[in-house]
Amino acid sequence: MTTDPQSNDPDPESSTQTPYDLVIIGTGSANSILDERFADWRVAIIERDVFGGTCLNRGCIPSKMFIYPADVIMEMRHLGALGVDADLRDVRWRDMRDRIFGRIDPIAAGGAEYRKGQPNVDVYEGDARFVGTKRLAITLADGSVTEITGDQIVIAAGARPMVPEIDGLEEAGFHTSDTIMRLDDVPARLAVLGGGFIACEQAHLFEAFGSKVTMVVRGLGLLTHQDDDVSQRFTELSADRFDLRLSTTVTSARRTDGGIVLSTLHSDGTVGEVVVDEVLVATGRTPNGAQLAVGATGVELDDAGLVVTDNSLATCVDGIWALGDVRSPLQLKHVANHEGRVVQHNLLHRDEPIHIDEMYVPHAVFGFPQVASVGETEQALRNSRRDYLVGRRDHGATAYGWAMEDTTGFVKLLVDPLTRELLGAHIIGHQAAILLQQLVQGMRAGETVDSMARNQMYPHPALSEVVENALLDV
Repeated sequence: MTTDPQSNDPDPESSTQTPYDLVIIGTGSANSILDERFADWRVAIIERDVFGGTCLNRGCIPSKMFIYPADVIMEMRHLGALGVDADLRDVRWRDMRDRIFGRIDPIAAGGAEYRKGQPNVDVYEGDARFVGTKRLAITLADGSVTEITGDQIVIAAGARPMVPEIDGLEEAGFHTSDTIMRLDDVPARLAVLGGGFIACEQAHLFEAFGSKVTMVVRGLGLLTHQDDDVSQRFTELSADRFDLRLSTTVTSARRTDGGIVLSTLHSDGTVGEVVVDEVLVATGRTPNGAQLAVGATGVELDDAGLVVTDNSLATCVDGIWALGDVRSPLQLKHVANHEGRVVQHNLLHRDEPIHIDEMYVPHAVFGFPQVASVGETEQALRNSRRDYLVGRRDHGATAYGWAMEDTTGFVKLLVDPLTRELLGAHIIGHQAAILLQQLVQGMRAGETVDSMARNQMYPHPALSEVVENALLDV
């Protein structure tokens, strides 16, 4: 690996550059691109943070490993309605945390060591910036700078938590999803700023483990990118569980002997305060393309800061590709994994490119209850003036729903009245993410709702009958 120090502003006429066949920036989904077919390529991998990306280390995987026991606790709270009395004795947070990261951290470290051991791969642990066409300067941990070039480059640098400008917040101290799950103890009082999926999932797990959670949300509800009916139901249920402050912004923060004091402003002009032990900022994520100075190599960013690609995931610069959260507004790991397979194929088969199809992309929120959806929302169809039918069935209208005493979950389907195709599916309730998958498959296969409902049998009395009945309702 070449690590000759270079100046922070390398001179293209005098700098020594190390050429590579392929440069990969980021070690999340893009790390999976390399297999035996690249054995004769000279490859550079650049990672400035933690090997394995956000999902493995700070996102999907650890959060769901915490959320599963949180779900169990919530089910215990509901047992009284089923005629069972049970008490929760203790939550051993540190044992839980150490079990989770004791499994994850070695995977990340092992992945890095594996790549470093490959004879055709150089791993650069440092901060990269484009300084010319297909030319990168990498600042290493010791402060030295090395410069490399790549015939093919994959930009997969992900995104980072977006922190709003709040007077005093930096001095008072706060966490993001990068750090909150590695706390030594569950905070007695936790403020969560934001109402999206990260905010809702983290509020769920910390409240289940003993925190008094206050959610401060600028908008009128939680999960407002979901179908309105789902967002409304989720917001109502959350208001019963958390101190939910909607239409509210935090104007300042200060640390006192009694905790962190957040000053708030409601949209009606009312001011207030929230006193907590820890603050989680979960107000969105910012793609990292601008941090890489991609404009120096000619790659374009859109107004949201996302790297612009076509549906083959090629940028406007020949030989430069992008995938994952650095280019996709969806910011979903399963999308990034699919994109990785597309880029892998297109690197190996330049004359026979394949393309990504984002028509039927499912997503799920692992709050409590779960939320899952695919396709159009009712408000989007209404705004586009497209005709549609609605099918809906409550979980509690099925035999399994009776067994659970479920009074809040439902399935909502949106259907084209002429073609009978499913335009959108929205589920809130027990195992929503699993229930959704059969509808995603039906949409992908081009089935009508009638075919999905009648051309297969649903096991009775499984919860999947709620999907069958919603289809029949149309």
